[in-house]
Amino acid sequence: MSTSPPTSQWQRLLKNVGTWQGSFTQLSAQGEVISNMPTEVALISQADDQAMRQEIHRYPPGQDKQSTILEYRSLNRATVFFENGAFSQGSIQWGPFSEFGAELGFIAGSRRLRIVQLFAQASHEFKQLTLIREQLKGTDTPEKPPLTLNDLIGTWQGEALTQYADLRPQTTQATQLSIEILSANQIRQTIQLPNLPPITSIGSVAGQVISFDGGSQPVQVLLLPDGASATCPKRIIPRQPLFLEAGWLIDSHTRQRMIRSYDTSGAWLSLTLVTEHKI
Repeated sequence: MSTSPPTSQWQRLLKNVGTWQGSFTQLSAQGEVISNMPTEVALISQADDQAMRQEIHRYPPGQDKQSTILEYRSLNRATVFFENGAFSQGSIQWGPFSEFGAELGFIAGSRRLRIVQLFAQASHEFKQLTLIREQLKGTDTPEKPPLTLNDLIGTWQGEALTQYADLRPQTTQATQLSIEILSANQIRQTIQLPNLPPITSIGSVAGQVISFDGGSQPVQVLLLPDGASATCPKRIIPRQPLFLEAGWLIDSHTRQRMIRSYDTSGAWLSLTLVTEHKI
């Protein structure tokens, strides 16, 4: 059976062409809404798809419109797209004296969801999150309900596509994620990958925050509006591997997760897109 050749990064960027209307919602590290600002982002293909014009319009409440115009013909190495148009851009190196963070973005039909995670420079603590919910201008696909723990309970099987910072070929791997309730405020998560022993961790639940404190780099999961989730370290511990993750519940039995991984030196290693289905 023949397969189509892989598309270029630029061709994948073109999957995002259009005018996207929505909002930038800034949240605290605990998931509390700080501010919400209407936005419009237009990605306009130019020069027979060889160039891109990006117009970002922000509408702060009670203030004049703020606009940023970008034009480019190539992508930097810190920005990676997948076949369906999903992407991530962000820091290629964590260091103790630099700002660190990343954006992870999904696209499904006429809607996009993007999550930006930022860490404080001095304390290395998770500082804030920006949730960006968008739909194509002229469409009216409804936003998804806020993600709940019950949405996640069960066994999810899927496929992980991984692209690497050193440009080695993309790899594909089967995945299985199981989440079960142990008590009113405790869950167990089990990750199963081929030819490896299961990885099990216990999480404590407090409202919309799930904390996994048993590993070398304690992480938290925030359950967010529009079926979204954000997973990252509570505080970056030097010389430990770390990852930033975003998730989007596309429908009750389909979820995508994107994971940006870093090694013990803080160097960006890879970007993984997991598409999984509840069984």
